[in-house]
Amino acid sequence: MGFYDRQSTPSEGARFVATQYVSRFVTAMAVAGTLVLTSSSQALAGAAGSAPVQTFEYSVGGATMKVPTGCMFSHIIRGKGKKITYQNAGVDCAFVGALSSGFCNWRIDFTYADTNNRTYRTSRGATHAQCKIDPMRNNSPQTLPRYGKACAHLHVNGVRRVSQCHHITK
Repeated sequence: MGFYDRQSTPSEGARFVATQYVSRFVTAMAVAGTLVLTSSSQALAGAAGSAPVQTFEYSVGGATMKVPTGCMFSHIIRGKGKKITYQNAGVDCAFVGALSSGFCNWRIDFTYADTNNRTYRTSRGATHAQCKIDPMRNNSPQTLPRYGKACAHLHVNGVRRVSQCHHITK
């Protein structure tokens, strides 16, 4: 799957970083497309989806931080029926978004709701004080008690900024 740790040094320059994130974004979208096109006769099912992170500003220690356009929040889930074998969510940024200071005081939560849209389980992620351009979280495999939907939510500085959901059906 296409989430990679950033391994650049300051001397490599902004051009390399932007190119690296464009490459990561394209790879993530290719993987998502492959999952969608996978034959339905396989025993396991999967879903991948992305939502754009809207531009926003927030304060950290008196400094104003701005997240520009160019970031996508992706959520990948694999399993069959109510059994989830793999779940991951994270942010990939390209273009101007890759040059920003990133997301500070971030966390990623996973929530599960029934078919009536009532949330019955939340897996709250840890809040990370450090600023990171590509926050990411995996969740443990599990079996859900009911069908409905599984969602991933990115919170920055205590505010939910973007969500991405998948329906869990028979």
